Amino acid sequence: MGDSSSREGANNGGSVQNIKQLVADYSSHKLAAGSASINSRELIINAGTGGEQSYALPSDEFFVSIAPYIENTHPCATHSLTGCQGELKNQDFQVRIEDADGKAVVDQQVTSQSNGFIDLWLPRDQTFTVTIEQGGKQAVSELSTFEQDDTCIASMQLM
Repeated sequence: MGDSSSREGANNGGSVQNIKQLVADYSSHKLAAGSASINSRELIINAGTGGEQSYALPSDEFFVSIAPYIENTHPCATHSLTGCQGELKNQDFQVRIEDADGKAVVDQQVTSQSNGFIDLWLPRDQTFTVTIEQGGKQAVSELSTFEQDDTCIASMQLM
């Protein structure tokens, strides 16, 4: 009963903008919950009162949260908006994400949140090269946005 099909009837739908705002609010702790996690298909919120709500993610965009690190990280696959903590909180990074053709889909300075993560929405069903730089250190990794891919990337060590 814990699979996504059992929650499908409870899917609260909503506009893409509203779903993205919910994700941002839980990630930045503007909204509180017993737990809030996000996989490749849905945002799952447990308010701590015994009920679980799920919201379908946009069909053309994939959520990923990246926690670059220098010394400390944690193993993770499904990002917990209310629990995952990264090492480098409220810090500036240069982030460049290129698609398979070398076209930049992200190329900007980004500040990590108070949980040490950088939240991004990327096109679905693609493979990207992610480069994160800070203070002369760099991390480069491949990332993909297919159905079963991870939403929590905590393996990018700045060196």
